[in-house]
Amino acid sequence: MSLLSEIKAAVTSCGLPVETGVFSDEPPDEYVVVTPFADTYELHADNLPEYEIQEARLSLFSRGNYLKRKRQLSKALLSADFTITDRRYIGHEDDTGYHHYAIDVVKLYEL
Repeated sequence: MSLLSEIKAAVTSCGLPVETGVFSDEPPDEYVVVTPFADTYELHADNLPEYEIQEARLSLFSRGNYLKRKRQLSKALLSADFTITDRRYIGHEDDTGYHHYAIDVVKLYEL
């Protein structure tokens, strides 16, 4: 599996729509947008990596109270063996009425 497909599976298990990069349809009251950050290799003594490290940000957008969804998403991601590296409230978007909350994740994939 890939990072994006595993994230999408975790998010949809919470009953939330999810897309990568931008939400292309008319957005519902709650949804998630995934933005890939990086795919890196750690340096090893023999210069051959054993793992690829993939990182992404999940942006939760909610017109209501986002706290329940934040906890639900965090629990689903941790259950799917993601490491959560950061969680933060980005702010309220006055023009759209959405609260924006970000969850950054990382996962290692054996090569």
